[in-house]
Amino acid sequence: MNTLLIATHNPSKLKEISNYCKDRSRPVPTIHIELLSLFDLNITSQPEETGKTFEENSLLKAKYYARLCTDSTMCCPYILADDGGLTIDILNGEPGVKSNRWLGHEAKDQELIDFTLKKLQGIPEEKRTAYLETVITFYDPASRTSVSETEKIKGRIADKPSNKWTPGYPYRGLFIVEKFQKYYDDLNEKEHEQVNHRLLALKRLIVKINNYLIE
Repeated sequence: MNTLLIATHNPSKLKEISNYCKDRSRPVPTIHIELLSLFDLNITSQPEETGKTFEENSLLKAKYYARLCTDSTMCCPYILADDGGLTIDILNGEPGVKSNRWLGHEAKDQELIDFTLKKLQGIPEEKRTAYLETVITFYDPASRTSVSETEKIKGRIADKPSNKWTPGYPYRGLFIVEKFQKYYDDLNEKEHEQVNHRLLALKRLIVKINNYLIE
């Protein structure tokens, strides 16, 4: 059986992607291959994210982990990688591709929340517009073929964090979704499915992956 490596060290992201790929009730074909994680393969290293866009970094990650598998005794599976983050209009697009490294290092969730609020201190609500973006890439090392999908969700940054936020997704705890005028982390399951940018992109990508695998 072919394998697909989900190339992320973020446990919340891994769970979200894995659950979606395994859910046979979805209205799209699901991937009929074995799913692997970096944890399964004991891979702890991470690439330097030198891309200028989320798409560049997403492909960079996919190729990096493909090389790790090729250069070792591990199997060389298909790779699924993503990159994304927060773009704040009044800050000229910051933090963008540096969403996790905005402070100059791999920051913890609380650090990112505090830093974001500090950067926007005194900025009125109507000027705190922002969007969350993700790019998910499927990569076949054997043919060096890649396909990707992009999705965005519009909203604004609140002046204080939600009372609940998901570990690994600090910006969701600050993000007011435009469509529902609610914190991202306060959305119910039905609302979340309508606007979850990662899963919306993944839904379209799975169709492309299935088409690629049966060609």
